[in-house]
Amino acid sequence: MTDRDRRVLITDDGPLLIHGPIDVELPDGSRVRSDRAVTALCVCGRSRRRPFCDTSHRPRARRAESDPAESDPAVSDPAVSDPTESDQ
Repeated sequence: MTDRDRRVLITDDGPLLIHGPIDVELPDGSRVRSDRAVTALCVCGRSRRRPFCDTSHRPRARRAESDPAESDPAVSDPAVSDPTESDQ
């Protein structure tokens, strides 16, 4: 793939996708290289791996607030024991 073959895809609700290896210049002047076939760059500012996307833009479900059984296997499955309890 040459630089002319490189393709950039702007997504509606996620990262900027760049097809082909890239060099990214950061605000401090340092450079980061990605040799991946497709690199996802964060555009929302939430990623802990900036400039790369870590999917932090995705909404998180808050099931624990609505139904504790959905988020805690010990509540929904009586066969799962509490690891903090000692066997007697």
